[in-house]
Amino acid sequence: MTARLSTQDEITAEIAALAASHRDVTSQPVLGYAAYRSSELRHPTKDLVQVDPEALELVAPVFGHRDVGAAESDLTIQHRGEPLGERMVVTGRVTDSSGRPVAHQLVEIWQANAGGRYIHQRDQHPAPLDPNFTGAGRVLTDAEGRYRFVTIKPGPYPWRNHRNAWRPAHIHFSVFGNAFTQRVVTQMYFPGDPLFALDPIFQSVTDPTARERLTAVYDHDLTIEEWATGYRWDIVLGGPAATPLDEDDR
Repeated sequence: MTARLSTQDEITAEIAALAASHRDVTSQPVLGYAAYRSSELRHPTKDLVQVDPEALELVAPVFGHRDVGAAESDLTIQHRGEPLGERMVVTGRVTDSSGRPVAHQLVEIWQANAGGRYIHQRDQHPAPLDPNFTGAGRVLTDAEGRYRFVTIKPGPYPWRNHRNAWRPAHIHFSVFGNAFTQRVVTQMYFPGDPLFALDPIFQSVTDPTARERLTAVYDHDLTIEEWATGYRWDIVLGGPAATPLDEDDR
């Protein structure tokens, strides 16, 4: 998109364009990445079909600003007790390709618990469930495109893609746009993870510089003394510095 874009509607249009065409960007994941076995079976094999977005939005999920509660961004207070694991603050900005803030957008996260297990019936990996951690939260960006979550650092988990396969610790992020059809999804990783070189999902982003954009930065100024570590991670929608998007959701 060009630098002349300035209104929120134009920024939203950029999100939609990115969702429709991001696979043409060289820094995005390879669609059929042989080491990531399910990508060869599940990635799109035909051109996108143009449809009427208004017709889709009549049956797609919607939300209003009053639907998002202030406490939904703190995943550590959703139950009666405190969850186990390393408490942390994750914050950053959502911007467009020219660095303008994407304001008042719904940002959602979901993740495994500190033991590396999702609270999902299909996740039967033999790690304990945490009764005080559901692993899902959401927040609206402010006028400067900022978001902030309080959560627990997730653990790695096995995923049977190959022998002794383990996913690096990560958090799934979704930026909603103004309608479900504009939604984009990505993953945030943690610095220095020894599983990076062994993970075909991370390695399916073949540009090393783009892979760095998937990794949060530890920020000691965000760290709260005797309470939580702090990480900063920005999401860029479109352009040469775009955040790589998910090839496939778990």
